[in-house]
Amino acid sequence: MYKTQALLMALAIHPAHTARGQEHFSRGLEQISFIPKGQWIAGVNVSYTQSDFNNYKFLIVENLGGDTYSFKLSPMLLYAFRDNLAAGGRVSYKRSRTRLGSADVVLDSETSYSPGTLFAINHSYSGTAVFRNYISLGNSMRFGFFNEVQLTLGGGQSKIVNGEGDDISGTYARNISADIGLTPGMIMFLNNYSAIEVSVGVLGFSYDHTHAITDRIHVADYTGKSANFKVNLFSISFGAVFYL
Repeated sequence: MYKTQALLMALAIHPAHTARGQEHFSRGLEQISFIPKGQWIAGVNVSYTQSDFNNYKFLIVENLGGDTYSFKLSPMLLYAFRDNLAAGGRVSYKRSRTRLGSADVVLDSETSYSPGTLFAINHSYSGTAVFRNYISLGNSMRFGFFNEVQLTLGGGQSKIVNGEGDDISGTYARNISADIGLTPGMIMFLNNYSAIEVSVGVLGFSYDHTHAITDRIHVADYTGKSANFKVNLFSISFGAVFYL
């Protein structure tokens, strides 16, 4: 009993003795200054798609006619406040329009349905706070990886009109959204000042609220919350980046 008390008193008086006996653990991973401190990082993502349909057939949809387009612009500006660490922001604007002139949903030879004409247009905007950690691929200064943490706030408006004549109906909606995401990616330098990069979302939490008014009479509200813990193939992004 006395020996146990003496041992406890010795550990209390000299707690650092046990720590001093431990060896320092190192994984042997070396990081070079892939993105040096003080560098500005500017980039932009631009995408545009357009489709036209004329008497098109897809599965159970026949006589599909109309057109659609989508445009997105997203500039970015970051500053490397330490080696391989950068912070900044990104703004985004997206606009899309769909115009459906004709379509027939055919289930069998005796059952079919025509939704009539449809016109939909919407635009959205957002601002994103960005924090990046760059990781070199060995001692290479051309190839590397980055991990990006994003906090996004945004909103938008949309309008949908369907039907013709006295049967026309329209819905106007406004929405706000908030997202927190984790986006890893790979970067390849073309020269000392320009690079291309590809990234994909793997983790995120999102909140969305929509307020809609139909025919200036009916009012509806929708609130959605979601979490993503897998690779989202629809969030793959390509972009050109300049290091100044």
